[in-house]
Amino acid sequence: MNDDPFSDLPDTAVRLIQTSTGDVLFRQAEPVRGLYRVQRGCVTLRRTTVAGDTLTLHRATTGDLFAEASVFSDQYHCDAICAEGGEVQHISKAAVLDQLSKDKDFALAFTALLARQVQSYRFLLEITAIKSAEERVLAAVSAGYLDGAVTEFATRVHLTHEACYRALRALCNKGRLTQLGRGQYQLLNQPDRP
Repeated sequence: MNDDPFSDLPDTAVRLIQTSTGDVLFRQAEPVRGLYRVQRGCVTLRRTTVAGDTLTLHRATTGDLFAEASVFSDQYHCDAICAEGGEVQHISKAAVLDQLSKDKDFALAFTALLARQVQSYRFLLEITAIKSAEERVLAAVSAGYLDGAVTEFATRVHLTHEACYRALRALCNKGRLTQLGRGQYQLLNQPDRP
């Protein structure tokens, strides 16, 4: 089974897009044209809540697939905004659906890719279920989720940016994290707990 099912698609089905910070790849409610994979850079999927708050649903970095569920939708359910410039592959929805209907190996590889992503999303849900802001932030930093702006990290772990900054400062004060620079933190080795 091929780890990259899209390598079997026709060349015309995959298009490379050069991106800059702030570029919008699609907006919520636009018709679905395809799914995407980050070759280099970072793309955030954001949705505005009824209350007007912005929620980061996903942060796609190098190698990550996004908008994959849109293959089975008519419209995108969020906005895709480039947090860092780079390169993104656009993969044709029509080509994916066609390949799924006629190629069992492609279907299995695509399904395996989706299953790995579900596991990753579930892990993030486990982290966001932690009630203590400090423990949630510590778990998320330990898992490597703080790899961009702290404000974006806060939305990923479902905290206000103020609560996230307070938790980061408290963790530094308790010697569990150290601040390396603006928005950069490192986990410190902790003694075993009883």
